[in-house]
Amino acid sequence: MGSQSSSGMSGGRGSSSGNPADQSEPTEPNQSSSSSNSRGRRTADRQQGDRQSASEEDVDLAEVLAYLLRRGQVRLVHGSGATGLQLVQSYSDSDEDSDGAWEGRLGDRYNPPVDVQPDTQEVDQSEIRTQILLATASSGLKGRHSFTHMITEREQGRCRGSSFSHGECSRIRTHFLPNYVSHKDTYQQKAFCGVYSQDGNMFLSACQDQNIRLYDTTRGRFTLRRTVKARDVGWSVLDVCFTPDTHHVLYSSWSDYIHVCSVDGDSETHTALDLNPDERRFCVFSLAASTDGKEILGGANDGCLYVFDREQNKRTLKIDAHEDDVNAVAFADSSSQLLFSGSDDALCKVWDRRTLREDQPQPVGQLAGHRDGVTFIHSKGDARYLISNSKDQSIKLWDVRKFSPKEGLAASRLAVTQQNWDYRWQQVPQRALKRHKLTGDTSVMTYRGHGVLHTLIRCRFSPEFSTGQRFIYSGCSTGKIIIYDVLTGGVVARLSGHDACVRDVSWHPYQDNIVSSSWDGAVRMWEHRQTHPLEEEREREKD
Repeated sequence: MGSQSSSGMSGGRGSSSGNPADQSEPTEPNQSSSSSNSRGRRTADRQQGDRQSASEEDVDLAEVLAYLLRRGQVRLVHGSGATGLQLVQSYSDSDEDSDGAWEGRLGDRYNPPVDVQPDTQEVDQSEIRTQILLATASSGLKGRHSFTHMITEREQGRCRGSSFSHGECSRIRTHFLPNYVSHKDTYQQKAFCGVYSQDGNMFLSACQDQNIRLYDTTRGRFTLRRTVKARDVGWSVLDVCFTPDTHHVLYSSWSDYIHVCSVDGDSETHTALDLNPDERRFCVFSLAASTDGKEILGGANDGCLYVFDREQNKRTLKIDAHEDDVNAVAFADSSSQLLFSGSDDALCKVWDRRTLREDQPQPVGQLAGHRDGVTFIHSKGDARYLISNSKDQSIKLWDVRKFSPKEGLAASRLAVTQQNWDYRWQQVPQRALKRHKLTGDTSVMTYRGHGVLHTLIRCRFSPEFSTGQRFIYSGCSTGKIIIYDVLTGGVVARLSGHDACVRDVSWHPYQDNIVSSSWDGAVRMWEHRQTHPLEEEREREKD
């Protein structure tokens, strides 16, 4: 998943670093480059079998040296000695920030670029615009109607019924977005991910301390219900999800296994699901459970997608999907037949299991337009629209009926190969903040205003029930939660309060609250609180 900023690849996976994570303890292995050996080298390794330990060490040293040279950490100069060459340490402008960056605490030292006037030409003509306007009872409105105007309309008997429709209630909720912290829990180490259950009655949190925590979130609560000690954890638990019935949780780490743990009842039962990978060092960065809970989809550092059948208790599908780490996977809809994947090769791909052949996997289509690696994807749930978060500091909205042409794939691949900065600890160079669209970019909309540094920061659509999916919300490397309007591309809210990057965010499926998970070790629940207009003005000035 994330070797360098986008793996800095000059030829697929081979350009990422060797494995600096093994030598440098601050490096996050899910950002490490151990998984970034080229596809050709992986094939050669499998043919040759296991090497002798001495030659393995030589390979590792060569890869580390190549990594340091490529990243500018050291340089070769003429000097004395047998080779006539000498290694000299180099310093970049970001070295002074390295300690803070490893902890995700760059804070105000980076101000993510914002599109003052987002290009809405494509989204204005899209089907998603119609969907959202209908879902929020806004399709017939001209101009912006305030909540007080709606109350007046109802009092004068101009509503279509005796009370507001569901769409009108969703529109009202858009005026009362979360803005203050109502509950908080703090850990001793980084919080990596957190997600609500489908019914919203439980929240699942995973921390670098190897503990998975379940919270009771019924009736506005945020009460710790159970702590599960994760097994076979390397570096940290990197992804978690509930099974649809909420009786089990799934989690992954640097391991050959996806783990399933029962959380229904007093006892715990841990089951390891063997994916049987070919890589010596293996990690699943992203997990998703099918609607019926029978299958688990995973994306891994070997560029492959995995499907594990829980009933058959075996891996049933392995797709050689991308040229670099697969950082994100998702089921497109409840049918579980269409799969989405996003990778450090900057591409999102769509797969149809009904036509897939494991020996010659071909995606239904590919979506190109990002200039750097994709850190997360989220499906709208209708098998038509998805969003992707990227190290190029943007979110893109895609319509899977509009795939990218060959020139788009080529342009994106070229842009990725030109990235030579490390997003884990360096600040974003100006050259990486180009805003014009790449040739062949078929995205419907681009959203800018959040930072994607340090780790695989996540973004999602807001819930359909409460907001009509009117918003996209994302974590941010500056410690904020950023909320965008899907249709205008504008930032409608910035929630400040964390002292380090916010890696994950989860909006309650039915209530108006968001839970953020941050590298400052805090998990916070945000709700709406009515504030005085002067207070709101002060907050806007701070942002």
